[in-house]
Amino acid sequence: MINVDPNHTQSAYGGEGWRPRQRALRGELGTLWAACGINSEYRTLKHVLLHRPGAELMASHDPDAVNMLEPLNLVNAQAQHDAMADAYRAHGVTVTYVDPVELPRPNQMFMADLFVMTPEGAIVARPASEVRAGEERNASRRLADIGVPIVRSISNRGTFEGADLMWLDPQTAIVGRGLRTNDSGVSQITGVLNDMGVETVVVDMPFGTMHLMGMLRIVDHNLAIAWPTRLVHRAVEALRYRGYKVAMLPDGDEVRRGAAFNHVTLGPRKILLASGNPNTQSWYERLGIECVTTPVGELAKAAGAIGCLTGIVAREMN
Repeated sequence: MINVDPNHTQSAYGGEGWRPRQRALRGELGTLWAACGINSEYRTLKHVLLHRPGAELMASHDPDAVNMLEPLNLVNAQAQHDAMADAYRAHGVTVTYVDPVELPRPNQMFMADLFVMTPEGAIVARPASEVRAGEERNASRRLADIGVPIVRSISNRGTFEGADLMWLDPQTAIVGRGLRTNDSGVSQITGVLNDMGVETVVVDMPFGTMHLMGMLRIVDHNLAIAWPTRLVHRAVEALRYRGYKVAMLPDGDEVRRGAAFNHVTLGPRKILLASGNPNTQSWYERLGIECVTTPVGELAKAAGAIGCLTGIVAREMN
């Protein structure tokens, strides 16, 4: 027989022995939960989540049907993906793989789109294309497996992809509204970030563009790189107001065809960049940016490169 205390003095009812939870979720990261989270785009990168492409890339033989540009050679794509992962490891970054339990959708390797990290855990995305519907399940499962708290999953008619959100500073995130992220997605993102005390700057993106990531990269506390004619005035104003120098990317084939802007910041003024872009690399280096290079020409045929392929789980946080 269960001994129920009619006066509710037992700990189960808040009586003697009851211990209320003391810490906010942010304070539990690294103990109860995994060490994870970000509140900048440039601090030292600590942990990434990747998906090594597999047989699902056979669908690229009809590229328009799967939102890609050209058919991919699987062997070459895997070799380039492995080289990218090795480059991360060589610079002290932990690499975790999604390892889906069944054959995933063709674009599963573009992990940046499937979640975004906050200082308290992950917001799980909801991709806008029917071709990609359900990819977020694999990301969500793996994040939970490794101990990352999920603070929100985009719901209802909302769409949001992680490459449409970037951190301007620990108190401010910029969110792009466009093809991949709709008004409902923006509203849901804004709500959860506001609850964390984070302001959101919402910008519309030009028609015919994919993600905010494709027009803005942040490489240090005071240096951002923008694609002129693509990044809107409100975004440039928000950056300059917060003390950033906004360097305008030189136009050219390397940017348009060589994925020279689709890089990941490894730490302050240090990036992982697609190889084979000597002119753009020299321009970065004149800005004091150290460039680590890796080939991605085969992977880029799927309409994305290093930035798109990399789900960021953790950076150093201040």
